[in-house]
Amino acid sequence: MNVVFDIASDQIDGARDYQEDAFMVSLLGDNDDGKSCALMVMADGMGGHAAGNVASNMVVATFIKSFQSEFNGRNVPESLTSALNRANQQIHDSIAETPALRGMGCTMVATYLEDNRLFWISVGDSHLYLIRNRELIKQNADHSYGAYIDMMKEQGMEIDEQSGMSRNMLMSAMTGDEISSIDCPDSAIKLKPGDRLVIASDGLDTLGAGAIIQYSSWSSTARECVYALLKAVEEANKINQDNTTIIVVDIKEKPAAQREAPVTNKESLSKSIPAEPVPERYFKPEQKKSSKGLVVSLVLLLLAGGGYFAWQQGMLNDVIGQLSGQLEQLKSAEPGQSEAVDQGRPPEIKPPPQRELVRQPEIAQPEPLVQEKYVDRPDPFTDRLKIGGRGPVMIKIPGDDFRMGNSSGLISADETPRHLVTVPDFAMSVNELTYAEYDLFANSTERSLPDSGNWDRNTHPVNNVSWDDALAYTRWLSVQTGAKYRLPSEAEWEFAARGGQRTTYWWGSEKGSGNAHCFDCGSDFNVNKPAKVGSYKPNQFGLYDTAGNLYEWVHDCYHRNYQNAPIDGSVWEGGDCSVRIVRGGSYRSPSSSMRVENRETFPSNKGQYNVGIRLVREM
Repeated sequence: MNVVFDIASDQIDGARDYQEDAFMVSLLGDNDDGKSCALMVMADGMGGHAAGNVASNMVVATFIKSFQSEFNGRNVPESLTSALNRANQQIHDSIAETPALRGMGCTMVATYLEDNRLFWISVGDSHLYLIRNRELIKQNADHSYGAYIDMMKEQGMEIDEQSGMSRNMLMSAMTGDEISSIDCPDSAIKLKPGDRLVIASDGLDTLGAGAIIQYSSWSSTARECVYALLKAVEEANKINQDNTTIIVVDIKEKPAAQREAPVTNKESLSKSIPAEPVPERYFKPEQKKSSKGLVVSLVLLLLAGGGYFAWQQGMLNDVIGQLSGQLEQLKSAEPGQSEAVDQGRPPEIKPPPQRELVRQPEIAQPEPLVQEKYVDRPDPFTDRLKIGGRGPVMIKIPGDDFRMGNSSGLISADETPRHLVTVPDFAMSVNELTYAEYDLFANSTERSLPDSGNWDRNTHPVNNVSWDDALAYTRWLSVQTGAKYRLPSEAEWEFAARGGQRTTYWWGSEKGSGNAHCFDCGSDFNVNKPAKVGSYKPNQFGLYDTAGNLYEWVHDCYHRNYQNAPIDGSVWEGGDCSVRIVRGGSYRSPSSSMRVENRETFPSNKGQYNVGIRLVREM
């Protein structure tokens, strides 16, 4: 079975002063047999020690480097165990060199996916869940004292809990000493298309199994699931809420168009990442001014993006080197400071300054650029239909040059490389297509009317319409009006949605509140259904709801990145045409999905509850 992985990840600080979790996702491309491979590692620093963040970052960086440099593709459990022991040895060596670090440590869970086979290794109380058919199945062992007591009781052995021992006390952890218990099955479990994996630190314990299942079922993509779960943890507002890190992996059947010839060497694997996914400055940490938070900052930069690319460029060596550099600064500590570490935070190890969430939408962008010719908008217009009435309201979009995509692959490699595109004049529908507008086509062609869920068909955007039916609508409208209507190209959509801006959203660099209708946008409307079209302000081109409300179909087939993409604004054919791209985010999606560069895909032959239609008319 050939499958592909949709992977998303993020973390929050909770009530902690600084982040103790570390994680990295490595998309390894295809192996010699043409099977997709991926490696995910997450470590949770032990909160009772001031250097827990150092331990977790050290373990993730060492584990990734060891596994990818030594794995021969044969014995996965053996390779996972070897990488784990090397990471634990790194902690041991660091403590030996710097006694002030004695007592630091972390828990860890690492998963390796090879097509539909799942391998893992874990130590501690972090989680690996499989969600299948709305059932939450815990895969890895829980090495906490409470889990041990429960296991003994399940085996018929009644054990009295010892006073003074909390149930979440760890029975096994990575501290540089011999690890008392490691969970690493000898054989893989088989996954199926439609399965979802959730890898999480113990901060997810804030939510019960039922809540995790519910939020997962509401989320159509891995990215939506990550943000829905983290949002739920935040809203629980638990006292002393721990750091929470979540990685979600959706298992999908690989479309026939993507079943290409297998790669044969590591060099070819690196080509799955665009040529310039990361600004050059990230590869030269030695040029930055030193700071006590440098190590964590560098690691977080790596964790946000493609781990394999980082490894290929030697970035993991830099991280480990920087960790060693920080430890060197602690060697001058007085012998008595070892005891101080166990009782509190030593002055030599200060946590990095509190930061914002590592959320994808909150990225730095240049200041907005509003071109003068966009200030005076042309008047909207409609075309007459042969059957009577008029078509959707359209407005002319003046063509121009713009920079399409994202400048950094740290967020998503398929948004890179950023490239210059020249878009000619075209007209675009002011609103997303309503039920009433689509009904004219459906009745005329004897198609079934999409269910509106008792929403006003005259004012609410139509959803649950497949790409195939949306395309058929544009052809019908072209016949009815004598003008050329179609779905927008991806370049036309992004150009129009930007409204002449260079920022994350058409209104600026931050999501703000009340600017659009989405899961965490501070919406004035019910987030369980779309809002009426035109409920929010239009962008600079006079277009409503290009961000939020409903995703919108574009014509293009999916390509893994923008290498060799058209530069004239035209539709990009080829690629994987069994799925089509949607843009703009939806009412049930997090604000990150509304980033103007963001791309998602859905099967072309099936309608989606969160996808609607926006039209282009050629001028």
